[in-house]
Amino acid sequence: MVFSIVDVVDVLTDSPNPRKYWSVLKTRLKKEGSELTTYCSQLKMVASDGKKYLTDVATTDQLFRLIQSIPSPKAEPFKLWIAQVAKERLDQMQDPELSI
Repeated sequence: MVFSIVDVVDVLTDSPNPRKYWSVLKTRLKKEGSELTTYCSQLKMVASDGKKYLTDVATTDQLFRLIQSIPSPKAEPFKLWIAQVAKERLDQMQDPELSI
């Protein structure tokens, strides 16, 4: 499953121009050495006008990494949830009985 990155940015930020926000974030991530943008593909997706346009998309894994890069109060609940799930998984790896 893939998700439109611009749509996710639109939901998680108060940016009046989510496409520009993604462009700036993508540039920043590249400068920081993140390979996230390297693996984001483009697919034609139906836009609000009913036409299909190429848009950057991300898999679920990529989307979780992207959410961690968005400095927004709306992204914080997702970041906390990701951290909690990661902690629980690490705890289970140390003590497999916890998963029972």
